Amino acid sequence: MSTLRNMRLTLDMIKIEHTLFALPFAFLGAVLAANGLRHWRQILWIVVAMVGARSTAMAFNRIADSRL
Repeated sequence: MSTLRNMRLTLDMIKIEHTLFALPFAFLGAVLAANGLRHWRQILWIVVAMVGARSTAMAFNRIADSRL
């Protein structure tokens, strides 16, 4: 029970707002790198990568700082 509670608490602390704030920067980087707009599938993969990377990084940060 305690492990599930800790997992839920960690997931609650991952802020989706941070990911949404970072998405325009990822899109801008993709447009600048390609000298134009990307195909919708590539945009989808950018969103998946950003959500996955940011969530993983924030979860790791919460776990690493849990003793503090």
